[in-house]
This record gives sequence, C-alpha cells and structure tokens, in this order.
Amino acid sequence: MKGFIMLLCIGSFLFANAQPKDTLTKEQQDSVKMAELFSRASYPLIKGSKWSGVLPVTGVTEKPDPSLQYKLLMEDVVPVKESNAREINDGLSEIGRLINLHIASGIPKSKLELVAVVHGPSLYALYTNEIYKKKYGIDNPNIELINELMRNGVKFIACGQAMNFFDVKKEEMVPNIKVTLTAQTVLSNYQLKGYVLYTITPR
Repeated sequence: MKGFIMLLCIGSFLFANAQPKDTLTKEQQDSVKMAELFSRASYPLIKGSKWSGVLPVTGVTEKPDPSLQYKLLMEDVVPVKESNAREINDGLSEIGRLINLHIASGIPKSKLELVAVVHGPSLYALYTNEIYKKKYGIDNPNIELINELMRNGVKFIACGQAMNFFDVKKEEMVPNIKVTLTAQTVLSNYQLKGYVLYTITPR
C-alpha cells in the first residue's frame, strides 16, 4: 500500500511539473500562429495598428454593393487601464479594422461615412500626450492612430456624461473631438439616420 501511495505521489509530482511545459508550448504555438497571421494581413487604408489588418480569403462569393453609401457608427467602450496603457487601445484598433474590412471588400473610401462615439474609461485614449503622460507616465500610443482615423474621415464624439464621471475635460483631449451631452443620444440619433451600429467591447 505504501508503495502504491509513493507511486501516486511521484506520478502527481511529475504531472504537476509537466504542466508549465505544456502551457509554454501552447503559448509558443499561439505566438507562432499570430506572427504568421500578421505576416499575411493587409492594411488597405488604416495602417496605425497591427490589429487593424485584414486576412486574405479565397473563393469569396458574397460581396457588398460598392455603389451604396455605408454609414458606420462605432461605439468604443474599451477601457484604458494601467495594465494596457502602453498598448494602442483595442477599441481604436477595431475601428481601423472595420474600415479596412470595408475597403478590402471593394467599397470605395468615398462611400464611407464614419462616426465613432467614445465613452467610459475609453475616453483616456483621447488624452493629449501631455495629459496621458501625467496619468500613466508614458507617451500616448493612440495619438498617431487617432490622427490617421480623423484624416480618413472618422468623426470622434466624446460622451459628456462619461467625461463628468471620469473627470475628463475637453481641453485635455486631442483637438477636433466633438462633445455630446450623452453617448445615448448619439446612438439613437445616428441609427435613426441610417447608420449601422458596431459596439466595440473588450476582447
């Protein structure tokens, strides 16, 4: 019986110590896969974030009508935290990806009408470099992408209710950000104008 218990203990020890290797291998495999996907991605318009890429697809049989006007309303609620402050905000990257997906599908840039409403702690991504540095101790990695999105027609609107709650002032945000009383009326107003809503939440 003692021998059996000892074998059981040894087996448990070996199994427990094998787990990190298995996990590490899985992480390595995921890393290799992501690197391969990034190498195949294209960036037909927005290039400021690696996560805004479009993967090639063969045998496409369903395509959007390039003669239509595409009105996109993108709601960014992805928070900026101490843990991800060094990275480009995932919500802004996804805005870029949505645009790239439409362009890659054959829709002309001239047929896109783009509105992004930002609220909650995602507002911190809109800080000027000076204010961002005061809060997180680093340069704002989002500014270049925000400027690129604006140059390509994205209208950014900040929620005034969230600005009050999170103590974000208009003068602390990058130039040309519009301010609304509440994101809720932006969502209703633009949808009534025929905009398609994409709510962007944390992954």
